[in-house]
Amino acid sequence: MAKQIDVKNVDIYYGKFQAVRGVNLTIAPRSVTAFIGPSGCGKSTVLRALNRMHEVVPGARISGDILLDGEDIYGRAIDPVDVRRTIGMVFQRPNPFPTMSIYDNVAAGIKLQGRRVSRNELDTAVERALVSANLWDEVRGRLKKPGAGLSGGQQQRLCIARAIAVEPEVLLMDEPCSALDPISTLAIEDLITKLKQTYTIVIVTHNMQQAARVSDRTAFFNLAGVAQPGELVEMDDTETIFSNPTDKRTEDYISGRFG
Repeated sequence: MAKQIDVKNVDIYYGKFQAVRGVNLTIAPRSVTAFIGPSGCGKSTVLRALNRMHEVVPGARISGDILLDGEDIYGRAIDPVDVRRTIGMVFQRPNPFPTMSIYDNVAAGIKLQGRRVSRNELDTAVERALVSANLWDEVRGRLKKPGAGLSGGQQQRLCIARAIAVEPEVLLMDEPCSALDPISTLAIEDLITKLKQTYTIVIVTHNMQQAARVSDRTAFFNLAGVAQPGELVEMDDTETIFSNPTDKRTEDYISGRFG
């Protein structure tokens, strides 16, 4: 079951530098939320904080609460590996494991869970993930070929298949189409629309048209000032953000006056 994320009074740091301050937002289950804003405003930092990827950076930390269906993902008893299994991540550039086959790329996360899985179960899980990622028909005859041999758009869908093979509740995507051509971008956008029926999805994008096309709600982040932390300016239904935003800074960004 897809889950709700609540971010409450979150400040995010890299060492002594405060990158983000005072973020409060709610991400609804089975929806697509887009994070938009100029470079350096903290939107990708917030995204990585949602599955504890931020803390992988030496000296990085957060304060405040990030709740998954009411449970603090930064609680002392919570294993970050379990968090990242429940809240999957797809990165900006396709990153299939270069020495692995298409099949093994998808199966990798399942095998890392440590539980015993039969070959039939693994075959079923790999096929299910590739079907869900709209990739099965294109690769079913070459599952043993290297994943790195696929096109850029296919590689990104392979990475999405790898992320959903472990059956997460939430899927985070950090500019998943920035390195892709328009046709591959459209394929990923169609896939996102399909996947939101099952997953809670958060996407960071610099593409205003993409945010308008794929998201149900949009959060606009901006810098408080030069060398100041990023902050959430406003969040609303995507149609409202793009047609009638509350804050003039949002209107200026969307209309191309800055950023």
